[in-house]
Amino acid sequence: MADDTAEGERLQKVMARAGVASRRVCEDYIIDGRVTVNGEPARLGQRIDPEADAVEVDRVPVTLDPTLVHYLLNKPAGVVTTASDPQGRPTVVEMVPDEPRVFPVGRLDLETEGLLIVTNDGTLTHRLTHPSFGVEKEYLAHVEGTPGPKALRTLREGVELDDGMTAPAKASSPGAGLVKLVIHEGRNRQVRRMCDAVGHPVTRLVRTRIGPVADPKLRPGSWRPLSFEEVANLHRTVVDQAGRSGRSGE
Repeated sequence: MADDTAEGERLQKVMARAGVASRRVCEDYIIDGRVTVNGEPARLGQRIDPEADAVEVDRVPVTLDPTLVHYLLNKPAGVVTTASDPQGRPTVVEMVPDEPRVFPVGRLDLETEGLLIVTNDGTLTHRLTHPSFGVEKEYLAHVEGTPGPKALRTLREGVELDDGMTAPAKASSPGAGLVKLVIHEGRNRQVRRMCDAVGHPVTRLVRTRIGPVADPKLRPGSWRPLSFEEVANLHRTVVDQAGRSGRSGE
């Protein structure tokens, strides 16, 4: 448990090691009242047990467990979004380091490309995939033809699919044969089915954003670690969404 005795490590040192900021900046965060330990305001010089105490900055959990990893992968077409595949097809897990063992957050279809988070962080995975949190995902769809105002309006207001009406979405056409679609549901092949329903079948589909995380410079087949700020922004997005919807965030 956190206290000011000689036991444990100084809070600002643990925060700096977790990637929050430099030790000096972490001290400023503590002085400014932005940091809590186990729900209580932190004190400068406070010592904590990284394995037992919960630290938050601006209501966002700080990952103190050094075994947790968060990767951003740009999945190419033809790769399966699973940890293993009985048919022997390449998987997203094979594209990132072998250790520690990680899992994809949600799914992208076999032929769908784009951003995917791969992690062993169960809390973040739950928050990003549970439908009650409604985290936005942005897609760029190459389609047959160019959707006009009526088709875009239908995409925005909701499309009747065989498993029910879709929720309102953000839809635009940034160019000929293109649809930018932002949804917060996670139905199977949803974007493809929505575009089919308005008469513009998808010929190529790329996910370009997950919540606040995007990286147009990340090449297909490449990955990189998410920064602390990116992980924090993902948690913050969930907290803010839960607050707008009157949910507890869990």
